[in-house]
Amino acid sequence: MFDLLLRRARLVDDTVTDIAIAAGKIVALGEITDPAAKTVDLHGEHYVSAGWIDSHVHCYPNSPIYHDQPDSVGIQTGVTTVIDAGSTGADDIDDFYAITRQATTEVYALLNISRVGLIAQNELAKMDNIDTAAVREAVKRHPDFIVGLKARMSSSVVGDNGIAPLQRAKEIQQQNGDLPLMVHIGNNPPNLDEIAELLTSGDIITHCYNGKPNRILTPEGELRAAVTRAISRGVRLDVGHGSASFSFAVAKQALARGILPHTISSDIYCRNRINGPVRSLAKVMSKFLAIGMSLPQVIACVTDRAAEGLRLQQKGRLAVGYDADLTIFDLRRQPVLFTDAEDETLQADQILVPLAAIRAGKGYLTEQGSAEHAFDL
Repeated sequence: MFDLLLRRARLVDDTVTDIAIAAGKIVALGEITDPAAKTVDLHGEHYVSAGWIDSHVHCYPNSPIYHDQPDSVGIQTGVTTVIDAGSTGADDIDDFYAITRQATTEVYALLNISRVGLIAQNELAKMDNIDTAAVREAVKRHPDFIVGLKARMSSSVVGDNGIAPLQRAKEIQQQNGDLPLMVHIGNNPPNLDEIAELLTSGDIITHCYNGKPNRILTPEGELRAAVTRAISRGVRLDVGHGSASFSFAVAKQALARGILPHTISSDIYCRNRINGPVRSLAKVMSKFLAIGMSLPQVIACVTDRAAEGLRLQQKGRLAVGYDADLTIFDLRRQPVLFTDAEDETLQADQILVPLAAIRAGKGYLTEQGSAEHAFDL
């Protein structure tokens, strides 16, 4: 007897399958005839993928700058797993961890290399904030919660310290099992070329399609040589849309040259969720459909590729033995006007609409799913 059986789920390759869930795991795929405590028939009309993973959010409710509730940016929008990208450092990570234990959404953290986290925009302007021992102890306390490190490398953050905080971040990374390091890029100094040359396999450049002068493309529209070399070493590109870090023009130029993101993330928090331009991970994903990526490519960026980049075991795939984290969604044909972080607009004719999320085998309707009464989970 299965706990939950999804019948006739449509996958992103347009095949249709049944999915059986028991004890929080995917236990069978294919044509399934065994009984279940609950059966939901999707009639081949609604898509199902592995649960969406947002690799870059800000959901520490007690942050004075970028804050939100984990479930507001997660399960309520069809996202089953979120990774908070540096809202907390060693000083606040214990409090953040305790808060996340009450959330339905699976929450992980990238620990800010500044022990004070994002209590101000310039957390790396004082090198004394980078406390190697404090990072080590925090990682030791929360080895299953802290999945990486975060360093924000733009002029407003580092002040007069230039590239020095990133050099320290790489030292800390090596001392803590080579955890993935996500690096925020923005206005220089430091220059992106300096940043890129320090990055190694598994590191992540977030805000990769920002429209600022210190961007990944040269004025001629080519990928910077330093970024090309970094990608060849295994450095990954993450979108991190945010309020000020995504440009349609840059993204379209990059995609036209085959420079696709490894992961699509939102950099969401309460203000850009409510007022835009982010709104939700689904809206960010829809923008990439509008500029030329296929549905399978977009879904891969929030499932298996996201799980791979942050070493999340048992997540990101629809496969037997993996966590029963799934997202049920529609791809709807309708006119929609998208806005980027530069206040430029793009007219599109389709949008992703998350209807429900299944987290650890339990179903939760999104606001849209509840309103439409498409099915009962």
